[in-house]
Amino acid sequence: MKLCMIGTGYVGLVSGTCFADIGNQVICVDKDKNKIFKLNSGISPIYEPGLDELIKKNYSAKRLSFTTDIKSAVNSSDIIFICVGTPTKKRSINVDLSFVYKCTKEILKYTKKKKILVTKSTVPIGTGDQIEKILRIKKKLFTVISNPEFLREGEAIRDFRYPDRIVVGSNDKKIFNQMRKLYSPLINKGAKFFTTTRKGAELIKYASNAFLATKITFINELANLCEKSGINIEDISLGMGSDSRIGSRFLRAGPAYGGSCFPKDTKGLISAADKYKVNLSVVKSVIKSNHDRVNLLTYKIHKILGSNLKDKKISFLGVTFKPNTDDMRDSTSLKMIPYLSKKGAIINYYDPSGEKNEFRKIKNCSYKNNIKNNCNNSDLIILLTEWDEFKTIDFKKIVKNNKFKVYDLRNLYNPEEMKRNKIKYYSVGRPNTK
Repeated sequence: MKLCMIGTGYVGLVSGTCFADIGNQVICVDKDKNKIFKLNSGISPIYEPGLDELIKKNYSAKRLSFTTDIKSAVNSSDIIFICVGTPTKKRSINVDLSFVYKCTKEILKYTKKKKILVTKSTVPIGTGDQIEKILRIKKKLFTVISNPEFLREGEAIRDFRYPDRIVVGSNDKKIFNQMRKLYSPLINKGAKFFTTTRKGAELIKYASNAFLATKITFINELANLCEKSGINIEDISLGMGSDSRIGSRFLRAGPAYGGSCFPKDTKGLISAADKYKVNLSVVKSVIKSNHDRVNLLTYKIHKILGSNLKDKKISFLGVTFKPNTDDMRDSTSLKMIPYLSKKGAIINYYDPSGEKNEFRKIKNCSYKNNIKNNCNNSDLIILLTEWDEFKTIDFKKIVKNNKFKVYDLRNLYNPEEMKRNKIKYYSVGRPNTK
């Protein structure tokens, strides 16, 4: 099939590349000329394991192309996916749909024959209805459907190839067969093809992310209880997760949830509920608890190093919100590092995905290009993101300061081993936590 992906951010680029890889002709469109130039030069603007190779493979096979010419891309395609950003508005919980509507108006301007228009971006209930209103001048040319993505950063290619489910929402049931055909290579491998109304699909995405955010927040709150009561949170996670009704995924205590989805989508769901005058008190509590989580973990650094942090050398291992991505959105590090800087600490950080623009203007904050340079002479090492290369660090070999301490926010290390190596070690929700 001939597909057009409008927006080459995370959703559009990964989905477009993977659609090409299963045999479709895909044009990815973006107004950012520099981004398109890089993509045509074989350079991906995002960090995602395996994506660079997949882009080069399908670009060389002429199944995948990149352009700023939306007119040509729209006219050359049968199915158009809207993959633009839907961020939260500043100082608000409302979703900013301006990019979606602007994109829709551009599509309207150039469309001359029948198209299936798909919202791949995460959008609130009723967005499809608003899109149809914009398209009413040429409404006979468009079928508007919702097909939300469920790609995890760092696992996106696998998630596309082996999805738990493919959700398609449409008020026109005739369109389901065409979407089933598009996804047939995945359905034939066992993916569940689930159909619903357009609004139903829009809500499924928000509801799914809000529930996962709730699981993370729940186990983090239990970790606080475990620290006070001398119980190991990992035993609780295992005991709970072994129940098939609950499941073990997203039941690991650690920092606050972050990234491009959970913070935005929990707020978006609350905003949608408010419009229908429905009180989603559980989700509201999740948002507040997650906000408090960042502050709680940050203030615990004082318990480890004392009230005066001036000239204390603090090193971060990982600053992204999760491993295998360069995404900094709502990462705990974005609050921790500025706070520590204001308290006079000297901060180093190393992340396998590279230096971060967010920290370049922060006082006494430096990027280091490897683990050893980052941790040498540290008073405190904070493990924030569990990249694979952090799992087997011999701290005694790389840190010259014999009085250093380790604050493990991911429970990556064995407390007994740390004790044997005479390293002062702090973790989350475990009895050894001081």
